[in-house]
Amino acid sequence: MLADTAFSELAGMLCCLLPVLIINVLGLAFWIWMIVDCAMNEPSAGNDKIIWILVIILASWIGALIYYFVRRPKRISQYGK
Repeated sequence: MLADTAFSELAGMLCCLLPVLIINVLGLAFWIWMIVDCAMNEPSAGNDKIIWILVIILASWIGALIYYFVRRPKRISQYGK
């Protein structure tokens, strides 16, 4: 009886933690993708590349979202990459 309740509690915790873990892993992958995208494709004119990399790193996934929606489309339309 005690084993059943322990297993039930473990299964309940796993059901709650698994979506959080998946979201965190996807957020980390997106963050790394934006750092690599900025480092590889952002033009080196001026300090734009350094500033955007710092924004992405210091603001974490929020900085990555800002870069993705604000700068990346503008860069692609200007430079084609």
